[in-house]
Amino acid sequence: MIAFSSASFADEKKKIVFLADGGKNSKTHAHESGNALLANALEESGLGFETSLHKGWPTNAKAFDGADCVVIFCNGGGGHLVMKHLDQFEKLIDDGVGIVCMHYAVEVPKGRSGDLMLDATGGYFETHWSVNPHWKAEITTLPKHPITRGVKPFTQDDEWYYHMRFQPEMKGVTPILSAHPPQSTMKRKDGPHSNNPHVRKAMAEGKIQHIGWAYERPDGKGRGFGTTGAHYHHTWDSHDWRTLILNAIAWTSGIEIPKKGVPSKPNPVKGGGK
Repeated sequence: MIAFSSASFADEKKKIVFLADGGKNSKTHAHESGNALLANALEESGLGFETSLHKGWPTNAKAFDGADCVVIFCNGGGGHLVMKHLDQFEKLIDDGVGIVCMHYAVEVPKGRSGDLMLDATGGYFETHWSVNPHWKAEITTLPKHPITRGVKPFTQDDEWYYHMRFQPEMKGVTPILSAHPPQSTMKRKDGPHSNNPHVRKAMAEGKIQHIGWAYERPDGKGRGFGTTGAHYHHTWDSHDWRTLILNAIAWTSGIEIPKKGVPSKPNPVKGGGK
């Protein structure tokens, strides 16, 4: 079980395990490069992080020993990294390990994997319910939360999935990034990712859509975070976006976030280009 406290950062380093698949040198879905960028920033922050980078699910089970948070940035659906390791994924959740999922990694098939993702992060992309259009999200306000420290409202063009499946009544879920998608995102035909009657109804009612969220599991059994952005590697150049994600990883691992957020330099690992 993770102990959440405001103890000195130097007392014990937080262990962050990053999982990725492919896309190392691409401009989109640059999972390995994105993880390397974030890990480098955490290591250089001076806040006390120990990171490890893995391509694919670690073959050595000890890779997760002592982990405070597992960050997953990978292709989703049936090919998601957790799909062949659901028992181990469930154990990580039961042990109170923080889970952070970014972009396509928020999508797993409905059923056991979807239920586990709800348990891990409080929300996920459910086919025939959620959609995956490209649009410019205008984040006009941010909630007062440790994850938003040092972050100002921003606008970002991305493949922002929305109309996510969340815990019933949003129990334990705190929306962090929310925006109103344009009606142009509703032009596609119905399909598992493109459109459906449920999302059309929500849009017709003008419901704001949550595209980044924090989750506190019941009975203090760990934290989770999910966001649907991070399609484009160049978005890491944004101070506000990068700081928010670094804060989310730090918060999910159980440390106190500095008032100005986790410090970092612009895109210190350029691997994916623009």
